Amino acid sequence: MAEIKKTGGDDQRGPRGRGGRRGKPGGDGSDGGFGGGPSEELMEKVVFINRSSKVVKGGRRFNFSALVVVGDKRGRVGYALGKASEVADAIRRGGELARNQMVPVSLKDATIPHEVFSAYGGARILLRPASPGTGLIAGKTVRAVLESAGVKDVLTKSLGSSNAANVVKATLKALLSLRLREAIYKGRGLAIKKITPPVLPLPPVAEAAAPAAL
Repeated sequence: MAEIKKTGGDDQRGPRGRGGRRGKPGGDGSDGGFGGGPSEELMEKVVFINRSSKVVKGGRRFNFSALVVVGDKRGRVGYALGKASEVADAIRRGGELARNQMVPVSLKDATIPHEVFSAYGGARILLRPASPGTGLIAGKTVRAVLESAGVKDVLTKSLGSSNAANVVKATLKALLSLRLREAIYKGRGLAIKKITPPVLPLPPVAEAAAPAAL
């Protein structure tokens, strides 16, 4: 698994003709229009590269597909499958598609708000929140998705198929099913009640011992 760090505005092509860089006029270089800053540092990870061949007249023709995961480490992550006749072109195309398909996920500090179980195809993923300092306890495929999303402390277990595409989809499905307490209360029209800890009564002060009789 390869890891590539890119900046949101650095992957654009140089000026071409009179129009300069392609895109919307006055663009700020942000990806997806999620309200990010002028320059967003995105983490791009290549999870799996597959080679396929086709027998044609005169030999065989090879094609490559690259599964790429992209995230900003602040709660946005996406994945895509890029296909091309060269490995570098497949990775580049997968990264471009993944940046356009990034979605926000709900996180609680450096972990997830609650336990979640998700399945996609034959892949089954279990995610559990962990205390600070635990780290990412996950395999390479699940780790790529969680690191890109910004999760730092979590316990995971893959219980089914090890197919990289299905594991990535199951992990992202689990992240999308996470909900914060504030969002649940807001959807139900309720106010979050702050629970104040009970005040324990102070122990009685022992009376001063009487002076010994002479």
